[in-house]
Amino acid sequence: MHDVKQRESEREAENGITNQWITSTKMSLIGRLLPPLPSSISRKSNLEVSPQPQTAIASLQNPNRRPILSKLLSIALTVALGAPLPSFAIPSLNSQSPPPLSSTTPFSQSKSLKLGLENGKIRPCPSTNPGCISTNPRSSSFAFPWRIPENSPEDAIQKLQQAILETQKNAKIQAVEDTPNGTYLQAEVDGGFNGRDVLEFLVNGDVVAYRSMATKVTYIYPFTTALGDSKGQEERMMKIMEQLGWYAPNFDSMD
Repeated sequence: MHDVKQRESEREAENGITNQWITSTKMSLIGRLLPPLPSSISRKSNLEVSPQPQTAIASLQNPNRRPILSKLLSIALTVALGAPLPSFAIPSLNSQSPPPLSSTTPFSQSKSLKLGLENGKIRPCPSTNPGCISTNPRSSSFAFPWRIPENSPEDAIQKLQQAILETQKNAKIQAVEDTPNGTYLQAEVDGGFNGRDVLEFLVNGDVVAYRSMATKVTYIYPFTTALGDSKGQEERMMKIMEQLGWYAPNFDSMD
């Protein structure tokens, strides 16, 4: 009999501890969900709160208060779930990278060959191409224009084409065009370093302007100065001129 009473008292003690924990948990949850009360009401409530936990338990177990707590819990969950998540800036996979900067090295510039007339005149030699001569005064490798003798046949262009084909290896006439400044002729022939050279002429009356230029420029890393010179071009043009029987003035003849 004594053991039965002892067990009942132990159960009541356990139930009391459990009820106190439930009461503390519910009060903590209500404190987080409900907005803070005004200071005056808070002081009054502190004075009127009974030190007995049974009053709080009775108020929570009141069926009239349960719907209010359920609504508050529902509102709190809705707000928590509806709050936006923090966003992070992620670069777009479709974003285009800036275009690469164009190279301005002498080697890259030598790959871009500009052919044809410039403002109706033969172009000067590029500064990045030592294998070139031109009758343009702005050229670093300058050559005097040719002169056609008075007793030479009238069809100078036809004779010029024939001289190129007879004196140069694998020569091909690329263009013959009449312009307001004369007749333009362009030819392509074998050059040095297994490359091809371009010959350009502008025949205007008895004056022949020209440019002879290698299309392949050789550089040795890390040097930025191209190999070669214009001697090969000078010899080529001299050979064509002698084949034609034309001549070029020089500084000695101007004395």
